[in-house]
Amino acid sequence: MAKDIEIRNLYKIFGSHPERHLEAVRNGMSKAELNDTHNHVLGLNDINITMPGGKITVVMGLSGSGKSTLIRHINRLIEPSAGEVLYDGQDICSMGTSALRDFRRHKTAMVFQKFGLLPHRTVLENSVYGLDIQGVPRKDSIEKGRHWLARVGLDGYEDYYPNQLSGGMQQRVGLARALTNDADILLMDEAYSALDPLIRVDMQTMLLDLQQELQKTVVFITHDLDEALRLGDHIAILKDGEMVQQGDGQSIIQHPANEYVSDFVRDVNRGRVLQATTVMEPATSAPESLSVLETDTLENIARDMTDANETTAQVVDEDGKTVGSIGIETLVAAMVTPATQEVGPEQQPEPQPVETAKDSEKSVA
Repeated sequence: MAKDIEIRNLYKIFGSHPERHLEAVRNGMSKAELNDTHNHVLGLNDINITMPGGKITVVMGLSGSGKSTLIRHINRLIEPSAGEVLYDGQDICSMGTSALRDFRRHKTAMVFQKFGLLPHRTVLENSVYGLDIQGVPRKDSIEKGRHWLARVGLDGYEDYYPNQLSGGMQQRVGLARALTNDADILLMDEAYSALDPLIRVDMQTMLLDLQQELQKTVVFITHDLDEALRLGDHIAILKDGEMVQQGDGQSIIQHPANEYVSDFVRDVNRGRVLQATTVMEPATSAPESLSVLETDTLENIARDMTDANETTAQVVDEDGKTVGSIGIETLVAAMVTPATQEVGPEQQPEPQPVETAKDSEKSVA
């Protein structure tokens, strides 16, 4: 069974003496103040997140938000200033050299934005590179490499070199190499950002299809909200090294935590993201003639209603059990209503005094 990745109180300060400024950051020193006052950069500020095993966690944010810094802590390519990264009961941040090497070789695999292929090795040799490092017998590694190259659509390209392939094909080699390692954790750092839009969608589809079968623990880094919403079972949004919101795509779209998140979700096609289970109402006593799945998007439900000339539908789970109903008015309202920003108790506006006629006279005077 796939295991969670637990990140607890993780800090990263870049500079010559990060330990001198850790306490100040813990006490509230901002990223800008740390840089201006001490010439150090705050990469991560008290990150806490559970990345569920067997699911895709997408970490997103603008450039400089800390997302690539975060993913590199999972295989400890970057040393933390403080905090823990736990997997299977072990803190990766405190592993010795031998244990860390074993963890990297057998538990994690990484897919890079710039492909990271070795130009002097063929496609097949690139796909088995990790197994060569592990000392796997050549016969076994070649068999695995051929299998995964075929699975990602590169059957027949085994003897080509990377410079003979398109960008999308090179990224398929990178994915095949990661899958050939049969690692528990798949780390994908802006893996599809360099690809053309159509190829990018094709690669997203391939990942979702493979994930349905393999159920790896995937950590996917992106700055693209559409990509995050399509891929992510769990989404974490960073800004200036801080976690500003995390949850599933439905909750983030409907209730952005602040203006930063609101800016991300403002132009999202809500009909393509929100699902029936998010906006459905209690089931009516009489079953409707049209049934839709609770995971169907509102856009698809609207199309089904139009085709069936219906204004209501019953919502069913994967076993066919009725769990709610949805009407056309609710559907349309959910598709066009802007997201509502979450407001915590500390953000609640103070009650304003009711203006009286006398007050109005004073203000006019």
